[in-house]
Amino acid sequence: MRSSLTILSFFVLGVLLSMFRFVPELLIHNDYSQWALYLLMFLVGISIGADPNSLKAIKQLNFKILLVPIVTIIGTTLGVAVIYLLLSDDKFLDLLAVGYGFGYYSLSSIFITELRGDELGVIALLANIMREIITLVAAPTFAVLFGKLAPISAGGATSMDTTLPIITKSSGKEYAMISIFHGIVLSVLVPFLVTLVLSWG
Repeated sequence: MRSSLTILSFFVLGVLLSMFRFVPELLIHNDYSQWALYLLMFLVGISIGADPNSLKAIKQLNFKILLVPIVTIIGTTLGVAVIYLLLSDDKFLDLLAVGYGFGYYSLSSIFITELRGDELGVIALLANIMREIITLVAAPTFAVLFGKLAPISAGGATSMDTTLPIITKSSGKEYAMISIFHGIVLSVLVPFLVTLVLSWG
């Protein structure tokens, strides 16, 4: 819980500092965040490589590793169905397309904007950013309440990059390779599922 609050605090601090123009322009218009992500991935890679249990977990799960992204897709579909019942004014397929962004907001929101317009595109952007933030904040709680795979499913496509460090910390290093595999599969599926669903509508 403490680590989640620390992550959220740094995020809120960044938002507030940039809103009130306390951040130099040099930091705003650059790729530092991308380099920070690269460094995080490098450090996570070192910790995985140094832990012999990581590869053991993959061998034990073998084909069952494929079930992790499948269950995430099913869970997301069911979650969207519940939201649809509460927001009956919106089309189910539009909401499903937003859900099928799986946290990959930069890509899914572009597809949705092109196919459905700015309004749904902004909703997709915000919904998928929220998925990432919720995973960053609540991953330790998810791991305790719902099991070690829960933070991975919650992270969606981001489980291979931005949420990987907190997932590894919450679920254990042995789940890092599963998390990366899960994120890669969903990232590849996002453009196909989003465009497929919207073509039905």
